[in-house]
Amino acid sequence: MSALTGEALTVARTRAQETVRALRAQKPVLDDASIDLILRNARSHYAWSDRAVSRDLLDVIYDITANGPTSMNCCPSRFVFVTSQAGKERLAKSLKEKNIEKMMAAPVTAIIAYDLEFWRDLPFLFPHEDRRPHFEGKPAHSEVTAFRNGTLQGAYFMVAARAVGLDVGALSGFSNEAVDQEFFAGTTLRSNFLCNLGYANENALFQKLPRFAFDQVCSFA
Repeated sequence: MSALTGEALTVARTRAQETVRALRAQKPVLDDASIDLILRNARSHYAWSDRAVSRDLLDVIYDITANGPTSMNCCPSRFVFVTSQAGKERLAKSLKEKNIEKMMAAPVTAIIAYDLEFWRDLPFLFPHEDRRPHFEGKPAHSEVTAFRNGTLQGAYFMVAARAVGLDVGALSGFSNEAVDQEFFAGTTLRSNFLCNLGYANENALFQKLPRFAFDQVCSFA
């Protein structure tokens, strides 16, 4: 895709600004209940009901996630939804023992990965100018950029899932190397973290853990 002309870019920016202004006028801030649902009172879950998660709902979650900001709109995340018994048995090989039951019981486990060669799609994702030379032949820079922005997209994914009524439980107790060998061998994809999602069995919850206060971790410069 060729770079946008100056006139086309101006039109696109104007339309985007109008859309944002209209949304802000309609809903200046989220209400407290919405914020509680997606972050403030949301919990990480470890036990699951047997209620299925539909493909349509996963489509909605991805659509929300994809619209979150990334640098240069690079969108490096890739998602593998593990739902079958066979897929879960493959994934179980990489997990620490205590996490296998959590994963096997979840209706869906998402492998949240990133593409080391995300930059090949920048002509489509960032048509204003060709940014591929920023990354081509620079594997270390490409990996840092992919990991950083892929992690952002993983966070958007969890918030999006909560926003549409699902519960989530991220997992880091696994071998990235084993996941990459099992699911991404011969590709440019690398795993970041895993995320169980579905409808939680809340009987397995324990008390919410503490968080730092503003003055403990925030400062001004």
